[in-house]
Amino acid sequence: MAAAAGPLLGGRVAAAAAVRGLLGCCLRGAPAPAPAAGTLSCRVKGFCTAAGAAPDMKSYLWERYREAKRSTEDLVPSIMSNLLNPDAIFSNNEMSLSDIEIYGFDYDYTLVFYSKHLHTLIFNAARDLLINEHRYPAEIRNYEYDPNFAIRGLHYDVHRAILMKIDAFHYIQLGTVYRGLSVVPDEEVIEMYEGSHIPLEQMSDFYGKSSHGNTMKQFMDIFSLPEMTLLSCVNEYFLKNNLDYEPVHLYKDVKDSIRDVHIKGIMYRAIEADIEKYICYAEQTRAVLAKLADHGKKMFLITNSPSSFVDKGMRYIVGKDWRDMFDVVIVQAEKPNFFNDRRRPFRKVTERGVLLWDKIHKLEKGQIYKQGNLYEFLKLTGWRGSKVLYFGDHIYSDLADLTLKHGWRTGAIIPELRSEIKIMNTEQYIQTMTWLQTLTGLLEQMQIHRDDESQVILQEWKKERKEMREMTKNFFNSQFGSLFRTDQNPTYFLRRLSRFADIYMASLSCLLSYDLSHTFYPRRTPLQHELPAWSDRPPAGNFRIPVAQGVAQAK
Repeated sequence: MAAAAGPLLGGRVAAAAAVRGLLGCCLRGAPAPAPAAGTLSCRVKGFCTAAGAAPDMKSYLWERYREAKRSTEDLVPSIMSNLLNPDAIFSNNEMSLSDIEIYGFDYDYTLVFYSKHLHTLIFNAARDLLINEHRYPAEIRNYEYDPNFAIRGLHYDVHRAILMKIDAFHYIQLGTVYRGLSVVPDEEVIEMYEGSHIPLEQMSDFYGKSSHGNTMKQFMDIFSLPEMTLLSCVNEYFLKNNLDYEPVHLYKDVKDSIRDVHIKGIMYRAIEADIEKYICYAEQTRAVLAKLADHGKKMFLITNSPSSFVDKGMRYIVGKDWRDMFDVVIVQAEKPNFFNDRRRPFRKVTERGVLLWDKIHKLEKGQIYKQGNLYEFLKLTGWRGSKVLYFGDHIYSDLADLTLKHGWRTGAIIPELRSEIKIMNTEQYIQTMTWLQTLTGLLEQMQIHRDDESQVILQEWKKERKEMREMTKNFFNSQFGSLFRTDQNPTYFLRRLSRFADIYMASLSCLLSYDLSHTFYPRRTPLQHELPAWSDRPPAGNFRIPVAQGVAQAK
């Protein structure tokens, strides 16, 4: 898993190597005190003492602690000089843009980004549908959307009404388990799940859904943030008022209400009525499309959104001529079914949104088509294999089938990436993480000292380590922490991202910093059994300057 964790987790490998190096320096030449008379000690590697004076383990351990602390403080400035670029593109799999002839795009949160007002709109509309159509108590209207409550990638136990964060090995991150809006104590979680591991048969299915006996639902869509928050708020209301309810029914009703906000057109109409409020213009979508067109690249759009909605949005962010930039436009595709169901033919959509009954023999530029399927798309276009690069924000619905079944190259759009990297670049975060890694290494090295006095000190260090882990979680999100990490391991979200996306970035605008012949090389992050020295040293200034800018400066 270490090698597959992705470049973002490998972004601090040089710092990690330095931490290991300074820890080794702190321990070398600092033998443990001699043991009690009549005993022999080999408790520090390479150092044995015979009978001698009574050991002063307390002084010895705290001196090692202070040395490690001083060395860590000296290391921070060098880490600060090699920060990550929030607008960089990160690679899970080697890929050259010179091999890409065709670029495909999702629409929502790929070509277009939405303001914070949209999630409030979805939450409020779904909450009102619960009250008006599903007969939920009117007092639920008192709950408002909190944009800082949930993060993407969380799992929801449908039967227990519990929201949680799970790592790449199916382990729950204790401290991130919520029933309603309240955290569930670790002891209760362990009792409930007979530990903290979730068996494979209980995990969500391939697309993150709770089906075929799976009790977990994984929320991977950016649109799911208001859904998780609404679930938690309604659960909180029932729990606070001691109302007996069936969690499975609640989950289904909330899911249906969120779906209806989309299907009934509530969200689409609201955005179209006030497009400047809901759509962010600053993502430079037109500049990206123009760059690709200037280099003779073919482009297509496959989205689940309806025709009129996409047209108005694209007119706003790209211009009236937006269709001239795409060779094929497909709306209401119903991904991921679009990639698997061979039965649905394409239908042409007129300027007025009327569906024609003509059989489609060719996908024409400037036209809009509805539904269809990927197999017919491949037959009509001939666009197959690794010459195609498709971008989307939903790791399952947009990317998984394309990379596993069809050999397309895939690019994940992860808007949260930019804000998380900015946090990781702060001095406070770097100081905290560097010391946390050093302290962890110190604990690993010193755990061989089993006497009572040493164990008391080690317990103090473990307590400090636990507090620092909580602090690092709070840097990102007070409830659930980082999208990409649990305390130590990659998240389940990152595991799927690493498997299904060749490259990932915060937005399409990141492409503007790269030449279209650029090759993305994933970092060879060391496996647990490999020596780190040769692989933990990225080039100086790595990711500080986007490639295109660096070339310009060199010239």
